[in-house]
Amino acid sequence: MNIRYSDALACADHHTLAKHAAKEIAWQQGHAVTFISKWDQARVGSASHVHQSLTAKGEPAFFDKNATLGKSSIMDHYLAGLLAHAPDYTYFLAPYINSYKRFAKGSFAPTNVVWSVDNRTSAFRLCGADSKSIRVECRIPGADINPYLAQAAMLAAGIDGIEKALPLPDACSGDNYEASNAQQLPRTLYASSDKLESSSMLKKAFGEQVVEHYVRCARWELEEFEKTVTNWELKRGFERA
Repeated sequence: MNIRYSDALACADHHTLAKHAAKEIAWQQGHAVTFISKWDQARVGSASHVHQSLTAKGEPAFFDKNATLGKSSIMDHYLAGLLAHAPDYTYFLAPYINSYKRFAKGSFAPTNVVWSVDNRTSAFRLCGADSKSIRVECRIPGADINPYLAQAAMLAAGIDGIEKALPLPDACSGDNYEASNAQQLPRTLYASSDKLESSSMLKKAFGEQVVEHYVRCARWELEEFEKTVTNWELKRGFERA
């Protein structure tokens, strides 16, 4: 599904309504729809790629016709913020244990925190180069996101990048799954909850109590899972034990 661009709040509303509509229409036809990130281990996961751009006084703030790729300095700093803080806000892009099973090499779901120009193996992809529609696509989120939280976290990271004038690293090319020197995304809910708990950027943007609340949400999810006996354990251990 493609959700038409709009301001952040409206886009999150449209995302949520589209999901509910898909589920209701399926139910009316005797079927079910899920937006779980990884519903089958033999298939690629379900993503929710988020495209971001900024406007200032009605003009695209990410566009500079005289710059390389048409990318303004504001866009450089915004994207640098997204990159610098990606591990901090991964929880809001992958909020469940299952979410992390989508991150796998060769699946078009990213594993490394890099940006590229029109390269679907990267976490962040520059789209619309040399045009007023230039924007950054974040390919980290799964279809199971809460769009309000995910967008708020990414906006906080991008704004921090602008306010601090963070420098943008060079773009990566080729197979970014093999980018050995790149910062890696947290690969489990354990890891992302730890990054969230220690994020001074998100504590400043959201407030310490909000961050504490969502850290507890993640830890509760893990505690409940650890008490559960799964079908995989039964199938693997029933005759072996």
